[in-house]
Amino acid sequence: MVIKVVESKSELDDAFKVRYTVFVEEQKVPAELEIDENEKDAIHFVAYDEHTPVAAGRFRVLDQKAKVERICVLSSYRKTGLGQELMITIEKHAKKLELTKTKLNAQLTAVGFYKKLGYETVSEEFMDAGIPHVTMIKEL
Repeated sequence: MVIKVVESKSELDDAFKVRYTVFVEEQKVPAELEIDENEKDAIHFVAYDEHTPVAAGRFRVLDQKAKVERICVLSSYRKTGLGQELMITIEKHAKKLELTKTKLNAQLTAVGFYKKLGYETVSEEFMDAGIPHVTMIKEL
């Protein structure tokens, strides 16, 4: 498994394919909400199993924090540690940029996953794309 910072249009397309599969096909998020106006401002990540894209995510620098977004792993690769590896890679990249905190909006079903990585819930529950979320932060 290789996790890398997206450096080309084909790698970005690979990340978008994973996101489309997880968010639009699996979770029924409207396609027009999945790709947004923040794509060009984000640092994107994609994970490959050989040449097959299997996980993706991104972060943007906002208020001196890494705002982590669109974390997803194909269903057949969940519970393998890949999501944790993806988050660790993103956090390391944020540290290289001298950011000291990460922030994310976690689906309620993923709160336990993020808590194991050291994230703390800092908001009440709210809806995003019809899915309940909470905001979480972590000191890097």
